[in-house]
Amino acid sequence: MKIIVDAMGGDNAPLEIVRGALDANRNHGVEIILVGRTAEVLKAVEACGQKSLPAGVEIKDAKEVVEIADDPAMAFKQKPDSSLTVGLNLLKDGAGDAFVSAGSTGALLSGATLVVKRIRGIRRAAMGPQIPTAGGRAVLCDCGANAECTPEYLLQFAYLGSYYAQRVMGIEKPRVGLLNIGAEEEKGDTLRHETYALLKEAGEAGRIHFIGNVEANEAMMGTADVIVTDGFTGNVMLKTMEGVGKFLLKSLKEMFLSSTKTKLAAGLVKGDLGQMKKLLDPSEVGGTPFLGIQKPVIKAHGGSNARAIENAVLRAKEYAESGFIADIQANIEHMRVQPGMEKN
Repeated sequence: MKIIVDAMGGDNAPLEIVRGALDANRNHGVEIILVGRTAEVLKAVEACGQKSLPAGVEIKDAKEVVEIADDPAMAFKQKPDSSLTVGLNLLKDGAGDAFVSAGSTGALLSGATLVVKRIRGIRRAAMGPQIPTAGGRAVLCDCGANAECTPEYLLQFAYLGSYYAQRVMGIEKPRVGLLNIGAEEEKGDTLRHETYALLKEAGEAGRIHFIGNVEANEAMMGTADVIVTDGFTGNVMLKTMEGVGKFLLKSLKEMFLSSTKTKLAAGLVKGDLGQMKKLLDPSEVGGTPFLGIQKPVIKAHGGSNARAIENAVLRAKEYAESGFIADIQANIEHMRVQPGMEKN
């Protein structure tokens, strides 16, 4: 398995990106193509304690870098020799099995859509992160790629999330829930009403395991394995979760350091607190797939450290080996809405 890594994308590039990619190569035997300015990448390799490139690691030179100020929709075109553009073209041409980048989300999505391209029949690619719940993890689809959606988009997100949960996460019969402001069928706006009808039909046909509407608090308790929503709402939910997690950990730390008694208690539960912190740490998942693209593209967090990049490479490997894309291609006819089925 060979993973292409954008060595210049992200706040901590290239050092942490290179370190994480080298760790994935050493610890998991993944072959790596590092894409970026060769001199800077080699300097980062040296800083990681390597005098030369390890076996299974190579560099593909790219002289430009997509910066945060660049227009996301045009960056990959305006900078054809950027690490992002070169990496996506390598993926398209079959030089690697998946692409990982911690660079601009907008530029990566635009590039993936126009260079690698969507699976035929998929209307929009969606971001499907694995989020922590009381039941383990769930796929949140979409979490920010599509702020405005149609019922057909959400229908496709349900299928994308369901197949991903099944193939990559190993959930035999993923429970699909529509994120809404109430559990009752009549709750929500027009988008949710029309989407509910489409998901109910797909569930009755046995193509997905649709469990109805789910509220955000119930979703966090693990009632669904796939949470379907538009990108605007999904992003608000995701960022709220991240903020609550940071607030909770900060509050616990302040509580345990408030007195001698609580400091002693902290020593007794230190291991349990570490597990909790790990559960809430995005770097433990590593990256978010763009579901619906013809080949695996993984977006790592912009502030990714080496641990996050190593895990993002592993997510890319799992995704590439899963058979998910073949499942979508084989079932695309069920994921389309026939003319007249959606209300104007």
